[in-house]
Amino acid sequence: MRGGVDSRRRRILAGALGTALLPGFAFAQGQRDAVKNREIYLYRGADREKKILEGARKEREVVVYTSLNLKDSVPIVEVFERKYGGVKVQLWRSSSEKVLQRAIAEARAGRFSCDILETNGPEMEAMHREQLLEEFFSPHFKDLPPAAFPKHRHYVADRFNFFTVAYNTNLVNAGDVPNTYEDLLHPRFAGRVGIEAGDADWFGAMVKAMGEEKGLAFFRKLAAAKPEIRSGHTLMAELVASGEIPLAATIYNHNAERLVVKGAPIRWKALKPTFGRPNAIGVARRAPHPYAALLFSDFMLSLEGQTILKERNRVPSSRAVETHLNKFPFEMIDPVITLDEADRWEKLWSDLFLKGQRIQKEADRLFRHRAKQDTTHEAAWIQSSRERARRTPRPRTSACTRVPTACRS
Repeated sequence: MRGGVDSRRRRILAGALGTALLPGFAFAQGQRDAVKNREIYLYRGADREKKILEGARKEREVVVYTSLNLKDSVPIVEVFERKYGGVKVQLWRSSSEKVLQRAIAEARAGRFSCDILETNGPEMEAMHREQLLEEFFSPHFKDLPPAAFPKHRHYVADRFNFFTVAYNTNLVNAGDVPNTYEDLLHPRFAGRVGIEAGDADWFGAMVKAMGEEKGLAFFRKLAAAKPEIRSGHTLMAELVASGEIPLAATIYNHNAERLVVKGAPIRWKALKPTFGRPNAIGVARRAPHPYAALLFSDFMLSLEGQTILKERNRVPSSRAVETHLNKFPFEMIDPVITLDEADRWEKLWSDLFLKGQRIQKEADRLFRHRAKQDTTHEAAWIQSSRERARRTPRPRTSACTRVPTACRS
C-alpha cells in the first residue's frame, strides 16, 4: 500500500486500465454482438417502446451488477418485475470495487453474462476504458442535468452523493453552524470536526475550486486542527447523530437525512462549493439481453424509478423528481479526473490527514456485515421477487443454483 493510503481502489482501477482484453475468445462474434447491441441501444424510432418491451419479453431476463445496497435495490427490482411481467431480474450486489473486478475478469475470460452495470463514477469510467460499456439513448435523458453525462456518454448518472457538512443539534448551536468552509477552522471546532478517510477526490476538487495555493493552505490548517478521521460515510453520519463527533465536513446528505426522518439530532447543510459524486448506470457492450438492458435502464431513469430512489432517501439525478436533497448549486466531481489524477491527490491527502497509516475501509467491513444480514454471500445473487416469495428457506450454498457460470468463485 503506497504511502499508507488505502489505495486498493486506485490499484484496481489502474490494473483495469493497464491490460488489454484477452484476444482469443471469438473476437469476430463479439464484434458482431457489439454492433447489433449498439443498433438496439441507439434506436429512436416511434415504435421504440413497443420494440424494446417485445424484445425484452423474448429475452425473459436482465442481469444487473450493482453496488446499490439491497434495501434500496430490491424494491426497485420488485416494482420493475411487476410492471414488466415476464422479464425477471438477476441482481448481483457487491462493493463498487468488486463490481469492477468481476466485470473485467469475466470479459477477459470471454464470458459476457451482465447486461447492466450500476456503480460509482470512477469504476464506471474504468469499465468504459475497458470497452465494456456502450453508448445508449433514453427518452428520459431530457430530465437529467448536464452534470449527469460524461463527454463520451457511455454511462449516465442515475443518482448523486453530495458532500455536505452535518452537525449534532444538541452539541452545535444554530448560530455556530458553519456558513463557509473557512468557518471549520474556528477554534471552537478544533478536534471536533469529522472527515471521512477516503475523500481524496473531494479534496482535489476543493483545492482546485479554491485555487491550489489557497486550497492547500486551507487544508493544512484543517489538518493542524486535528480532525477526527473515520472510514465510511454511513458511519460518520451515525457518529454525528450519536454525539461522538459534533460536526462532520464530508457527510453524504442522504445519509444524514435518513437519520433526520427517524428523529435523530442531526442536520445537514450545503456549503459553497458543494461537490457531488455521481453514481451511474450503463448498458454492457456485449450484453446477452440488450432489449432487457435498455428496458431496465429506461426504468431506472424514468420518473417512476427515480421516485423510488427518492423514497429511499437517495438523491435521484432526474430534475423531474422534486427533492430538497439537491436544491442548491452543485458541481460533479469528474470521474475521468478522479482516475487520471488519483496518485497525486491521494498522496497529498495521506500526507495531510492519514499520517502514512494504513486504514481499513469501514465501508468494506460494513458491506460484509450487511451481506450476512441479507443471508447471501458477499457476492450472492438475489433471485427475482416472485421466486423469492415461492421458495422455501434453503442454505446459503444454494445461492448460485440458477445463475450463469459467471457466479462461480
